[in-house]
Amino acid sequence: MEHATNANVSAAEIARFGKLATGWWDPNGESRPLHDLNPVRAGFIADRITLRGARVADVGCGGGLLSEALARAGAQVTGIDLGEKVIGIARLHLYESNLSVDYRVQGSHELALAEADTFDAVCCMELIEHVPDPAALVQDLARMVKPGGRVFMSTINRTPLAFGAAIVGAEYITRMLPRGTHHYAQFLKPSELGALLRRAGLELDEVKGLGYNPLSRKAWLTGMTQVNYILAATRPA
Repeated sequence: MEHATNANVSAAEIARFGKLATGWWDPNGESRPLHDLNPVRAGFIADRITLRGARVADVGCGGGLLSEALARAGAQVTGIDLGEKVIGIARLHLYESNLSVDYRVQGSHELALAEADTFDAVCCMELIEHVPDPAALVQDLARMVKPGGRVFMSTINRTPLAFGAAIVGAEYITRMLPRGTHHYAQFLKPSELGALLRRAGLELDEVKGLGYNPLSRKAWLTGMTQVNYILAATRPA
């Protein structure tokens, strides 16, 4: 675990996701929505950069679902997370997948300081709504990526519809996610996240909604961003 005083992390969040670690790779377990959304997220990235040979950071990688998908597409992936248990699961799964990913128990600030201007792409999926200081996280992502490189993020919008779908629906009615996984006040509107990106010196290129039907387990890109959304930004060359 990173012990730096400036670690942008909530101990409660680390503990919550640590409880999910052993079932992370079970497509029918508590991480089921991540499995269903992962191909769409990976496809969004693959359609916008050349992954083969690219150096990619997966910030808040969890058990490695996105990291492995990017590595399978030919990227050199560094996956970081402050959860020791989930990184342990991610490393173990490499024995099954026979892929190569550099997994580290490391915070975004530490990686940004050590390897600034290094990555062709930086991915940060479903993390920003869980950190105490979203602006600091975005600054870290901007520092990691090379000039001309891309930053990809996904999160949940702060709307009544998102509250109903991501909290009431997913945590209380269908119980697809453990109660307390999300906190409505920490959700960011696309305009707010766009402002954080611009403040960090990034240019927002594109925002797409992520549609998801938990009954059919189908996920897709959509123009509707009121619940989940994914975006691409560029660090100017």
